[in-house]
Amino acid sequence: MRCEIFSIETRMEEGAGEAVTELLSGVDFENTKHQKVISNGYGPYSGSFANGYTCINKRNGYRGSEQNGHVLASSDEECTSKKGPIKNRYIKSTLKEPTPKTRILKESFEPPTLLTAALTHISFYILMFLGYLSQALFPPKIVKEKNRDGYLPLFDRFASFYSRYVYRRIRDCWNYPICSVPGNEVVLKNRVTNDNGWTFEFTGSKTKCLNLASYNYLGFAENSGPCAEFAIESIYKYGVTTGGTRQQYGTCDLHVELEKLTAEFLGVEDAITFGMGFATNALNIPTLLSPGCLVISDEKNHASLILGIRLPGATVKVFKHNDVKHLEQILRESIYKGQPNQGGVYKPWKKILIVVEGVYSMEGTIVRLPEIIALKKKYKAYLYLDEAHSIGAMGKHGRGIVDYFGCDPKDIDILMGTFTKSFGSAGGYIAGTKELIDFLRKNSFASKHAWAMAPPVAAQIIAVLKILMGRDGTNEGQKRIETLARNTRYFRRRIEQMGIIIHGNEDSPVVPILVYLYSKIAAMVRTLIKEKIATVGVGYPATPLMEGRIRICLSAAHTKEQLDYALDVIEKVADELGLKYSRKPINPEPIDYDKIKVYVD
Repeated sequence: MRCEIFSIETRMEEGAGEAVTELLSGVDFENTKHQKVISNGYGPYSGSFANGYTCINKRNGYRGSEQNGHVLASSDEECTSKKGPIKNRYIKSTLKEPTPKTRILKESFEPPTLLTAALTHISFYILMFLGYLSQALFPPKIVKEKNRDGYLPLFDRFASFYSRYVYRRIRDCWNYPICSVPGNEVVLKNRVTNDNGWTFEFTGSKTKCLNLASYNYLGFAENSGPCAEFAIESIYKYGVTTGGTRQQYGTCDLHVELEKLTAEFLGVEDAITFGMGFATNALNIPTLLSPGCLVISDEKNHASLILGIRLPGATVKVFKHNDVKHLEQILRESIYKGQPNQGGVYKPWKKILIVVEGVYSMEGTIVRLPEIIALKKKYKAYLYLDEAHSIGAMGKHGRGIVDYFGCDPKDIDILMGTFTKSFGSAGGYIAGTKELIDFLRKNSFASKHAWAMAPPVAAQIIAVLKILMGRDGTNEGQKRIETLARNTRYFRRRIEQMGIIIHGNEDSPVVPILVYLYSKIAAMVRTLIKEKIATVGVGYPATPLMEGRIRICLSAAHTKEQLDYALDVIEKVADELGLKYSRKPINPEPIDYDKIKVYVD
């Protein structure tokens, strides 16, 4: 039995509650954002559903039914099953009246001028034209595949063309080999090309650079100290591999200790670890999904998430980056319509999974987590949070975006993160309820088929976790967390004072400097290396055509003197290349590094 149309439309219009819809009204997602984000609070709901659950709203006494399996939940509802009370942690978690918390989000997305946009397009088209001309007049021997009659081309034609005639021209800006620990400084192995980027030869010399390119957020990428010593000690006891998968004699006591510490650090029941961060997403998400499930994914999600989402054959819908209004719209429409028409019958979704990241590594933005938690509660969806770039790097205690907003970690169904950034190691984890983790231990492709994390890698992570949790008897972990936060705010404010456009949140250690033109990406990377500063240039197709950038990654290992040197050089290069595109008013007051406040309640 279905609800009356009026009742359904009324419920859909109510959305996710006043706390969210009021917050989002009048928000301009294209320009600078200074917004309050409410960490909880939600609105009315009523209805009963095809899965046998009946919900009664105390406010208006309305009782109805809906055949779409994923529905709203509210603190004002009593939900019962035909077979008895529903044992659902979402419903339980909403029985208490929430206490709203707020945090001011300061994020900047200043667009370029019309002239800059026009020049960027023109320069790219010229580059493409020269590439096609070069390919037509001087085709290299490797362009055509031989002895492939009857076969489709092994490589996509445009991808091959772009790699050979566009990317190749500035290939020297990428893939630099290093020969040192990627700490606050890094040693590059010098190379030259004598054939315009087709091949490279090492010169035998090296260049020591200030490292603004590595994800060494907390500075634990070290070759000395307690973490390195513990990792070295583990080699003598366990060797460099356990020689198998986790299910086939590949688990050692270091893995057990690491998972226990990870769960305790995150404030959840249990955790499981894996040997590769990319595989943590790509090989575990397919275990949780199947055809008939719906995934709603942020358009800026990482390639590992996209691959994992595509593999199980679930339906995928994409919402605009960090646009909670668009996410809510997709949720409402998807719940109302159910699965696509199959022979005239609309079926409810098996489950709806929202997939987001904590810090977006190319944008420098921070997920609007409190609002998304509110939405997922209202629409009874599941939430998958990738904390690869935020765990350790964000929050008063280094516990990621959940810690940054003061949210309850139990409100996130699947907490994922990696140990490759803040922990100076490798691998990844998934954390949550014991029921979830037990399921993954038995069914995950990464648990059944992928090689177990190497013991020295696990030992490094354990040592870092103990430092962050204060188990080493010092406050070294807290000092590093606060130093990273202070370095981030200082660097971002100084860059803005120069009139350079940067994107992202003021607390994000990922700082994209917008340079737009391909030629300026190459010129800046090459000039900074000459000045002994290592950075990463990023352009199309890794970013939109109009958003070529230099990505800076800050670290707790950077000293103020090192940051000042980098800032002085960047300002000099920006003057030479004409990178001061910003039209925002500039505050000329000097920034006192020592007086910058971080994580003040």
